Amino acid sequence: MGVPGTTKLQITGMGCASCVGRVEKALAAVSGVETAEVNFATRSAEIVHDRTTLLTDLSAALDEAGYPAALLETEFTVEGLNCASCVRRAETALVAAHGVVEGTVNLATKTAHVRYARGATTPQEIGEALTASGYPAHPRGTVKDDSADDHEINDLAHATLIAALLALPVFVLEMGGHMIPAFHHWVQANIGDQTSKLVQFALTTAILLGPGRIFLAKGLPALRRGAPDMNSLVALGTSAAYAYSVIATFFPSLLPAGTANVYFEAAAVIVVLILLGRLLEARAKGRTGAAIRALVGLQPQTAQVEKGKEVLDLPLGEIAQGDVLRLRPGERIAVDGVVLEGRSHVDESMITGEPIPVAKGKGDQLIAGTVNGTGAMRLRATEVGAGTVLARIIRMVEQAQGSKLPIQALVDRVAAVFVPAVMGIAALTVLVWMVFGPDPALSMALVAGVSVLIIACPCAMGLATPTSIMVGTGRAAELGVLFRKGDALQALQSVKVVAFDKTGTLTLGEPTLTDLLPAEGVDADSVLRFAAAAEVSSEHPIARAITAAYHGDLPLAEDVEAVTGMGLQARVEGHDVLIGAKRLMRAHHIDPGTLATQAERLGAAGKSPLFVAIDGQIEAVIAVSDPIKPGAPEAIAALKAQGFQVAMITGDAKGAANAIAAQLGIDHVTAEVLPGGKVEALDALRSEHGNLAFVGDGINDAPALASADVGIAIGTGTDVAIEAADVVLISGDLQAVLRGFAISRQTMRNIKQNLVWAFGYNILLIPVAAGILVPFGGPLLSPALAAGAMALSSVFVVTNALRLRWVGQQPEPTGPEPPLAAAPAE
Repeated sequence: MGVPGTTKLQITGMGCASCVGRVEKALAAVSGVETAEVNFATRSAEIVHDRTTLLTDLSAALDEAGYPAALLETEFTVEGLNCASCVRRAETALVAAHGVVEGTVNLATKTAHVRYARGATTPQEIGEALTASGYPAHPRGTVKDDSADDHEINDLAHATLIAALLALPVFVLEMGGHMIPAFHHWVQANIGDQTSKLVQFALTTAILLGPGRIFLAKGLPALRRGAPDMNSLVALGTSAAYAYSVIATFFPSLLPAGTANVYFEAAAVIVVLILLGRLLEARAKGRTGAAIRALVGLQPQTAQVEKGKEVLDLPLGEIAQGDVLRLRPGERIAVDGVVLEGRSHVDESMITGEPIPVAKGKGDQLIAGTVNGTGAMRLRATEVGAGTVLARIIRMVEQAQGSKLPIQALVDRVAAVFVPAVMGIAALTVLVWMVFGPDPALSMALVAGVSVLIIACPCAMGLATPTSIMVGTGRAAELGVLFRKGDALQALQSVKVVAFDKTGTLTLGEPTLTDLLPAEGVDADSVLRFAAAAEVSSEHPIARAITAAYHGDLPLAEDVEAVTGMGLQARVEGHDVLIGAKRLMRAHHIDPGTLATQAERLGAAGKSPLFVAIDGQIEAVIAVSDPIKPGAPEAIAALKAQGFQVAMITGDAKGAANAIAAQLGIDHVTAEVLPGGKVEALDALRSEHGNLAFVGDGINDAPALASADVGIAIGTGTDVAIEAADVVLISGDLQAVLRGFAISRQTMRNIKQNLVWAFGYNILLIPVAAGILVPFGGPLLSPALAAGAMALSSVFVVTNALRLRWVGQQPEPTGPEPPLAAAPAE
């Protein structure tokens, strides 16, 4: 903000009129504020201030007082972004705009993400401010429209072709004579030196005023504003070569003897090569958004909707929550919904990563974008449009792709001074060659100065980080890992400890019958049949586990009675059935015999042992537990092999927690803690070992997910946990944790490679372009070669980022399903 005047803000959190005084006091304490008047009825504040007051200061004061300003977010598509220095200037214009709290610009996506104070400004005013700074901005929808990219590619291709066709004769006429003496003599004899120069002048003028006009139209105004960009460098370089050549053609007497050479071919070829570089760059950048386009393509455009007695094919935008849809075999599901009728198998691999189709029947949930199998179903829409799981995934990926990593701060600082520095180096180069250079000094000074202007490549700097983020986070989404916050990519690199919640994260999250040990001579299947019949009417989780373990028809149970704290008794097919703890057996004077030892062993393993007695005789001991997830042991082992400390923090009992930890090889266990205790446990681990990541899935994990350096939520968990996390694993597969670390590691390595190239390129080649090798017998780089090197630099950065599309090609191993033990008693 930083300008004198009045600012209006919407205030949140004011519950009564007495809050007004506290808000006014907090605002009045901000430096530069003259008066602050708060209206409780409208929940608004009007602040009169001087030019030293910043909106961020006002917002921070309100946050500290407990009455945050209402902030909104919006996005713009931004035109005219060509290099890192453009990004810096656009962001400066955004932050300076009245009412804007934060503004970030992404060169790779050509977008701006803005947080602004509600009531202080509007998206239209922000867009106008950005446009006034030289970067036209247009409001952007939720999903990126690729038609603008296609239009840009087509325009660049057309301009490049025309420029190349016009530049070819210029290049042949000038350079052909240098390379082939016989051709030089032919031109002199048949065309003439002056006529050759006139032809080159005409064609080069057409190039600069036609395909090359973009550099003059954008670069020169940027120079006048005192904010030069990459277009300014190209405009200066080509204009200098062109102007010198025009003087040499029409007014050669103005130049020192022997220096009236023309460089039309340099100006023409520079335009061609830079346009070609931008074309290749645009095409490559188009592929960086492949993940988003693939996700958008998963949503069908129409669906069959029941309207009264009719079934209509309606576009997605006309489908509402509560509508009943018909799903045909092989059809892609259009909305999130619940099955009303029918059965089928649905391919949910795009959400879960699991290739095996999932059986669906009445009451089961369906997800938009997944593919129906061979059955027909009717479903009721529960979420449509932006509310579907698929739409949320797209938003998460886009937010991550548009974010900035802390490492980008270095690039931004360099970009702020880079172009002016290059212009200064070019001017110094010309001066040095004029003073110390051999004859013809003026011509060589021009060549060296133009080469320095052209070879500098802020484009590569600006693209180094965002292109890698775009491709890396897009590839992560394809592998089932959503980076809700892009900076988690970098934060994962500093993690030393990975802490897990237990229930629902390391385990399946629901009791399962894991062991059935019958007494000698007893049939295990018969015991399970009686036990399941007795428990079938109970809603207790253990009862559901026992019932789910039997696959077959169950007899009717009579006189079912729950014995509080002990178990259950019932009569099945004329037999008395008892199921419960050891104390229930004792209450009925039943001796567990040798099965008591088996029960103790099961209990020591963290399981819940229960005895089954029929007609007063002990028949079996069964155990129910929350089994370890398939793949969890391999994931934990892999993390430890990579050098991570692995911990488990759970509210479960110590016995069960220690048993699971022992099976998985986890070293640090904290059990029987409340949600706040999980945060304290994380703090203790952090102080001992360093930064940590926490993996959880439940509502009670939200504080720990928010407190961790990187919070990783299981996507099958609660919305509260997902909202508190930095990274979301779409499925419950813990192998995705490994994939997240692998993608982070490779993306950061890719970013560093890009930055080393972008900075190293300029550090090494700018001196070469300036002619530092000439005193040692080396070449003086021509402007045309400088333009080619500059174009290839940006293409290299984008192409290197595209390598991340192939991260994780090899499938991760997963463990087998834990078997149900059914062994005779020893």
